[in-house]
Amino acid sequence: MNIILFEKLQEFNEIIRDDYRSKHIVNVLRLKEGETFKAGVINGAKGVATIEKIDSTFITFSFVKEESFAAPFPLTLLVGQIRPICMKRILRESASFGISKLIAVGTDLGERSYRDAKLYTEGEYKSYLLDGAMQSGETTVPQFELCESVDQVLKKEKDYKTKLVFDNLKGAKRVADLKAIEDPVIVAIGSERGFSDRERLLFAQNGYQVLSLGSRILRTETACCSALALLLSKMAPM
Repeated sequence: MNIILFEKLQEFNEIIRDDYRSKHIVNVLRLKEGETFKAGVINGAKGVATIEKIDSTFITFSFVKEESFAAPFPLTLLVGQIRPICMKRILRESASFGISKLIAVGTDLGERSYRDAKLYTEGEYKSYLLDGAMQSGETTVPQFELCESVDQVLKKEKDYKTKLVFDNLKGAKRVADLKAIEDPVIVAIGSERGFSDRERLLFAQNGYQVLSLGSRILRTETACCSALALLLSKMAPM
């Protein structure tokens, strides 16, 4: 963690010792009373926390705001549902990049049972988004949405100036070939078996440009990280 995030912060705050953030402060950072750590409010300001007291029950600290909220990049990642263990990596890394929204979608060729995983039904996904934000040192946590199908997403998600879908089709352009990227941006990446021909047609009918990351077949989580890095480097300084 490069910052420790909270739902809200006041002049004086307490964290119970069983909280994972307390364990990080004591066991990883090895901080003592009077020492400081970077802290912030989820999707809010960040600053410096000073430890006032550590006992067997709580860590008590004060907080001084230093910086205002840094807005997320105007980029939405639409990704086909994959195995939960792999989706956890996508959630974490996407949040680290500072995107504004992530949509996990059921695809024609994807495994439908993934949508019933505890990652979604019990809200575990939130902790992975939060972990990614804390890794980045920023307070931005992306919005998250779970959708049944590509059809459903395309009906709802229309207000984008740049619409992109990554596919390893021959002849597809690369990110370097794009002259400009107008925001907001939505980028689609398929699940393990990619998008079906039916879904490819839907993307085309809805104005999506096809891009390629090369001829090699990448894991979905690798493709997501690669695509986000390339796009964000053209959209704004990272």
